[in-house]
Amino acid sequence: MLKFNQNNRRRIIGTLATVLVWQCASLTIRPNCLAQELGTQSLKEAGKTAEERKLDQLFEDYYQQYLILFPLEATNFGDSRYNDQLQLSISADFLAKEQDFYQQTLQRLGAIDLDQVSDTPHLMAEILQYELETRLAKFPFRFERIPFQQFDGLPLTFAQLGSGASSQPFKTAKDYDNWLKRVDAFVAWCQVAISRFREGIAEDYVLPRVLVEKMVAQMLDKTIVTDDPTQSLFYQPIDKLPDSISPAERTRLTAAYRRAIEVQLIPAYQGLGEFLRDEYLPHARQSTGILALEGGREQYQYWVGNWTTTKLTPEEIFELGEQEVARITTEMEQVKQQMRYGDQSLAEFFEFLRSDPQFKPFQSPEEVLDFFRGLQVKLEPALAREFLKKPKTPFEIRRTEAFREKTASAEYMPGSADGSRPGIFYCPIPDAKQYNITSGMESLFLHEALPGHHYQVSLQQENQQLPKFARFLWYGAYGEGWALYCESMGEELGLYTDPRQKIGALGDEMHRAIRLVVDVGMHWKGWTREQALDYMMAHEPISKDGAVAEIERYMAYTAQALSYKIGQLTIRQLRRSCEQRLGDDFSLPAFHDQVLRNGCMPLSLLERRLQAWDGSRE
Repeated sequence: MLKFNQNNRRRIIGTLATVLVWQCASLTIRPNCLAQELGTQSLKEAGKTAEERKLDQLFEDYYQQYLILFPLEATNFGDSRYNDQLQLSISADFLAKEQDFYQQTLQRLGAIDLDQVSDTPHLMAEILQYELETRLAKFPFRFERIPFQQFDGLPLTFAQLGSGASSQPFKTAKDYDNWLKRVDAFVAWCQVAISRFREGIAEDYVLPRVLVEKMVAQMLDKTIVTDDPTQSLFYQPIDKLPDSISPAERTRLTAAYRRAIEVQLIPAYQGLGEFLRDEYLPHARQSTGILALEGGREQYQYWVGNWTTTKLTPEEIFELGEQEVARITTEMEQVKQQMRYGDQSLAEFFEFLRSDPQFKPFQSPEEVLDFFRGLQVKLEPALAREFLKKPKTPFEIRRTEAFREKTASAEYMPGSADGSRPGIFYCPIPDAKQYNITSGMESLFLHEALPGHHYQVSLQQENQQLPKFARFLWYGAYGEGWALYCESMGEELGLYTDPRQKIGALGDEMHRAIRLVVDVGMHWKGWTREQALDYMMAHEPISKDGAVAEIERYMAYTAQALSYKIGQLTIRQLRRSCEQRLGDDFSLPAFHDQVLRNGCMPLSLLERRLQAWDGSRE
């Protein structure tokens, strides 16, 4: 899963593509480079219609105002202008401002004659219109009454940023001061969050109890709420103060960070945790899905459309999920026979895979990481054959930070197009000796790392032919669908030759198919958490703890889990359609280029473009 939070759903897709000065090899050639670039831009502008120039200006205005509204996203995009700011994004004033911004932009877009606009900007206009309409549709539901949950939200993101392990820079004294200003704003945000939670209590719009219990533990985690501020994860940037910062500044910043941790951050997190434990938890609901909430069906239909970018109904998705579960079950039976365990039922086989020591060969976290590093080396020649373009953004493999490792899934954190921050594949390894080799390690890497999220995200943000807003858009059905499609390419890329990895890959695909069933089951059909757990455990080789974490994720992160399989099936169908239509003119690298060349977009627009593709490499 690509690492995001809900307000940034279209979102933390890395850092701004390199600005003009980075395009020049050195300061000595910068003037010539600049003149050449400006001359090229002038030629481009001269060939544009008046409507295209209006559209360019609208794209730029939208992007710049968006960064002002969402400064955390600006930081993640690599724009440092707002690194000291943090908006009260759940306050009434902010929400009114946000809604007005979308409405005004949509009105401006509607005034432009798109018949006078060429293909790529026309597509970008369609994407922006879809984006604005989708964002506006959320406001009547008042989702701010649940400001965060155990899987996603500002308190978790803020801890990751403040640890120095994410996109918040800690290189200069100004960087350190910027973070202290964000701390001030975060403390205020926490107070607004508590008031929003209280609104939810008053209106019986609350989270399930089992999720709130997890949130209490997160907020009161000893790496955050500690008697010794130097042991706080927020102190880590001080432990890594750059040598370039003067001794006097080091002394000042050290004192300031100790004070901020003691006086602001520890009380803020402790206050959230104690509020959730003492006031919110008694009012939390016993029900599982949002069907239990007022307007729950309408909300679920919104989230289904938002995450799948389709018109599919919950019932259609549920049926599709059941069909995929049946198909993958048949393939699992075949691999079971190949592994010579044909006399066992699948349930017995899954238990064997989960529990037998032979499938837990790792002794240390480093051994797990080395396995993934070996996959990277093995994949690189195959990727050169199957793709026309390779990302310039560097790539790294890291273990997930300790403070979130127990509840985290493996994920990809986008890098920066200028190379200053790599794309990172994070792998949680809470206990290496329990890490199961049949868990789908090869398919996981294809999805989260190469070519999955790293290729898609990096090529998108590096593409300076796209307007800035489009370089950093995210649609789950496209992005997660692409990553799951990459899993399905394992054999083409030389993987899955070991049946332990093949059964793991099928387990991963089954996992996404099950999501179609259990997500709709909980949020639309009224399934309990236990029913969803039983269904998952019966159909895939997953541990009980793993199943609990997944089901509770779907309870909190409504319909997001649908995006993977819907996107993958769409891209697979588009590939088959192009292969049949183009025959000998079909090129797989060219197809991949067509899918990736314009970045994230709703599936309906992707389908239209691929159906019109003539097979050229352009």
